[in-house]
Amino acid sequence: MSRQSPLITVMVKAARAAGRGLARDFGEVENLQVSKKGPGDFVTNADHRAEDVIYNELSRARPGYGFVMEERGVVEGTDKTNRFIVDPLDGTLNFMHGIPHFAISIGHEREGELHAGVVYDVIRGDIYWAERGHGAWLENWRLKVATRIKLTDAVLATGTPYVGHAPERHQLFWSELAHLTQETSGIRRFGAAALDLAYVAAGRFDGFWERNLKPWDIAAGIVLVREAGGIVQELDGGEILKTGNILATNASLAPKISAKLATAKSKLPS
Repeated sequence: MSRQSPLITVMVKAARAAGRGLARDFGEVENLQVSKKGPGDFVTNADHRAEDVIYNELSRARPGYGFVMEERGVVEGTDKTNRFIVDPLDGTLNFMHGIPHFAISIGHEREGELHAGVVYDVIRGDIYWAERGHGAWLENWRLKVATRIKLTDAVLATGTPYVGHAPERHQLFWSELAHLTQETSGIRRFGAAALDLAYVAAGRFDGFWERNLKPWDIAAGIVLVREAGGIVQELDGGEILKTGNILATNASLAPKISAKLATAKSKLPS
């Protein structure tokens, strides 16, 4: 069993505090105010309340740290070496429709490198946490990525582009999905990238890929997968937090999935 560091303790406390409000709002979801940020991209007043709680908790515990937050945006801190990357409600569409699969994601970046992450599955009460060099954990259980080596045995997760996104993005997704569906045991789409990555770290999914995600969607999950012994890479060789194009899996499956995704991309009309 690993003891949580003071940093992880602070992040877990903030996630649990915000989670209490989300659980309460989930029980009254029909009364929530909803606005639209873009095509298929919604925000509720529950998102804002949860983000306020996380911001206030972390600011008190770590004054001077900067923030990158889904709703609040970039908040510069006096401490330029540390910042939190926060999604107060990953899986907003699930939340809005009464589907009990959503999470709070808090990543921590130190000197430009992802250092720690907490993903809180609010409804199940599960806290996934990881810190660089200290492993990945579900509460007090050590996490390890799955060890399957055959793509035909693997279950992968992904996410679909929003309605209104460029047609080329949809074409690429359907090509990728077609190529991987033929080669795997199954593909799952659960609608919360932070939990998808936590499930990869826990060995439940053998891999996860998606494009055009935001830093707050994936920062915490990247740390979880890496500390659970997995591989996280950018799909086209860029910087993951800038492009949001991510593949997370184990070392055996990474080249096989990458090859299938590359083939899918090559089959699109130029």
